[in-house]
Amino acid sequence: MNLDLILEIAANTVNALSILLAGRNSVHTWWTGILGCALFAQVFYDARLYADVALQFFFIAASALGWWRWLRGGNKGLSPTELPIRRTPPMMGLVLVMAALAVAGAYGLMLHHYTDAYAPYWDSTVLTFSVVAQFLLVGRRVENWWCWLVVNTISVPLFASRGLYVTAGLYFAFWINAVISLRYWHQLLRTQQASGATSNPEAGSASAVA
Repeated sequence: MNLDLILEIAANTVNALSILLAGRNSVHTWWTGILGCALFAQVFYDARLYADVALQFFFIAASALGWWRWLRGGNKGLSPTELPIRRTPPMMGLVLVMAALAVAGAYGLMLHHYTDAYAPYWDSTVLTFSVVAQFLLVGRRVENWWCWLVVNTISVPLFASRGLYVTAGLYFAFWINAVISLRYWHQLLRTQQASGATSNPEAGSASAVA
């Protein structure tokens, strides 16, 4: 087994654990995510998927922020609490999607003209929608899973076309996990709202899995 394959398997294993923990609303998704992204940065660099390399560094920074926000970002008063699960306002969601498409087009054009990047526009779309998904996940918003479905749908054939079959297979599993997680988070939110845990109609107690 060559070193590249070992690195790819390690990155996928750690990242899979992080994604599964996110689906279960567990705060441990963040530190495992930091480790997995560091490994993936090297994998994607070797495959000349430069937009995905940049994305991993964003994920590392966002994971550090998410780790703090989930534990301490639910109350801006003197006694911070867990951040609750929330819905995304429609206008906010529309702005995020339009911004993601615009940036993907611009970044893809830059990669096409100035680098030897493979499939620069699809790679850039994965990047921008992953950024949106991570932003929503940091905010503990249910709709992050819709964005991950878009990312995973593009990523599976993209990675397979570069011979990253292990990664492509994992992202297919992530697609299934995103569907399951979307339903689970909706159930959590409905249960929490029904219990009267919050007076805010878009929020519910996070009840994170330890």
